[in-house]
Amino acid sequence: MVMLLLLFIPVGLVAAFAFVGYGFGSLGRAGHRRAGREVWLRSLAAILGAVAAALYTWGLLHVAGAVLDAEDGGADASPLRPCRTPGQWERALRVVDYTVDYVPLRFVCETKGGGSYAAESVPGYVNPAVLGSVLAAAACAGAAALESKRRAGEDPAV
Repeated sequence: MVMLLLLFIPVGLVAAFAFVGYGFGSLGRAGHRRAGREVWLRSLAAILGAVAAALYTWGLLHVAGAVLDAEDGGADASPLRPCRTPGQWERALRVVDYTVDYVPLRFVCETKGGGSYAAESVPGYVNPAVLGSVLAAAACAGAAALESKRRAGEDPAV
């Protein structure tokens, strides 16, 4: 589990830097004043993709920290530290295991009897911000594709 999380973290960082490089590189090659609508939309889609990748990686770091904390043995290991919520001590006493959900990103505490609840290890803004960034990036990429099709259909002599 920890190895998989630690593999995703550098992948997310590389993806974020690649999207930023593509987005700003496209604008730099075309020149920000001469860039057409299609270039602006593709660049914005790439930058929004970089934001989504960076935020998801930030959430992965929090989940990896929770997993490392849960795997750590010792005198204070039971109940699992990430599953301890202030004011919810009795719920934490019923925890028997944990899982990690990747979409939405969260650390899930499994309780006796088949129940579960999400621990507060991932900041509350991460999942909505990732979703918003991904949807906005997809909208910009779709608009860029439509702009490209519209331009391809124009008469080149005009």
